[in-house]
Amino acid sequence: MTYKIPQSVLVVIYTKELDVLLIERADRPGFWQSVTGSRDSLSEPLEKTAVREVFEETGIRIVETVPNPEQHEVSFNCLEDWKTENVFEIFSVWRHRFAPGVTENTEHVFGLLVPEKFPVVLAPREHLNSIWLPYREAAEKCFSYTNKNAILQLPERFHPLL
Repeated sequence: MTYKIPQSVLVVIYTKELDVLLIERADRPGFWQSVTGSRDSLSEPLEKTAVREVFEETGIRIVETVPNPEQHEVSFNCLEDWKTENVFEIFSVWRHRFAPGVTENTEHVFGLLVPEKFPVVLAPREHLNSIWLPYREAAEKCFSYTNKNAILQLPERFHPLL
């Protein structure tokens, strides 16, 4: 069995109006979150992990060329490393995904400013639903305190690039 690396990204996807995209976990209905995911390898840069996870979980493509919003593309310049790390205990229900003895994960937080509330293409094995909410409502809906805290920082972190 291949174990997950206990280093992940949390990507808060939001609009200039501070509406936030949340997705509902398939393995835990009622658990809403921003995009999250683990590194594929220790050598995978965190930015690449964020780009990959956003596409896999939402269908939003982060590109280094000129983006085409009609194709749900966003400029790589809209992805911001918030230079925040959260270390937390892995919920026991998910601990089997990690090597024996691994109990903590280090989460790296990013923000992704999108030009509009894109329709989302969910990974059906991972998520059931998506919703765009004003940031305060989105924060209240999150099951993860690190996700909630990141969303509540949006007004301070917002830098209009679009």
